[in-house]
Amino acid sequence: MLYQSMQGISIASAVTILLLIWLGTLRNPLKAAYHFIRELFVSRKFLLFFALMVGILLVNGYELRVEKMLDIQYDFTPWVFGLEGHFVKNLQTFFHSSYITPVLVFFYVIVFQSLLVASIGVYISEQKKVFVLATCIAIIINYTIAIPFYLFFPVNEVWSYPPSGVSFLMLDVFTNFEKEYRPLSGLDNCFPSLHTSVSVTMMVLGLRSGNRRFGIITTISAIIIIFSIFYLGIHWLTDMVAGTILGLLASNLGILFAKLSLKEKKILLPERSKMFGNM
Repeated sequence: MLYQSMQGISIASAVTILLLIWLGTLRNPLKAAYHFIRELFVSRKFLLFFALMVGILLVNGYELRVEKMLDIQYDFTPWVFGLEGHFVKNLQTFFHSSYITPVLVFFYVIVFQSLLVASIGVYISEQKKVFVLATCIAIIINYTIAIPFYLFFPVNEVWSYPPSGVSFLMLDVFTNFEKEYRPLSGLDNCFPSLHTSVSVTMMVLGLRSGNRRFGIITTISAIIIIFSIFYLGIHWLTDMVAGTILGLLASNLGILFAKLSLKEKKILLPERSKMFGNM
């Protein structure tokens, strides 16, 4: 029932977001929505970065259309398979269980996207402006770097490459995946793995935010999501390695740029005060 339509997925995601915010702050998660809306009106800087983040996510949605227009014929999948062999098949075969599959599908489809929204909610609730901006900036960096690879470095999902011998276990739980979810992600958009990079990004931000509880939540989620990309038969080891590097880069740059942005604001305020004092 949960995976029969995007409406069911959206409802489950909304509930998961509220739960993650509550677990991360131990406060009423609905207050985070109020603080979020207030911050949009109060902080032009947050409004700008949030709008840019939404913009890059929308651009990612149009990537498949651009890809069709380019009509690129080459494929790097055989090269990746030659590099790592049957790593994914061996892992999938070893861990395969009808009990594990539903849990990993939930983390891959629901928790992954919920964690991004929940992170902003947690940091806004705790008034950690650096990490609110860092989250937006890091997501912008993740997608800005990944999209050109999706356009010009096509690598097909592991299960879709017959020599890999891997099964697409997603369909055991989410039978309508190709119809409902596939339009959001191309079959050859593997390298780098955004599920890995964004999960690593949220983990690093969570650990560096000073919120120990939320750091643990993001770390556990990242580990499970990264495991799921192999278990479900979607990503190659190469995708994960590239995604990890991208996530580490994006998260640390996000924090750096956020600090510089807020530091610039603090520098400008005294200058203005001095100016008005001389008048």
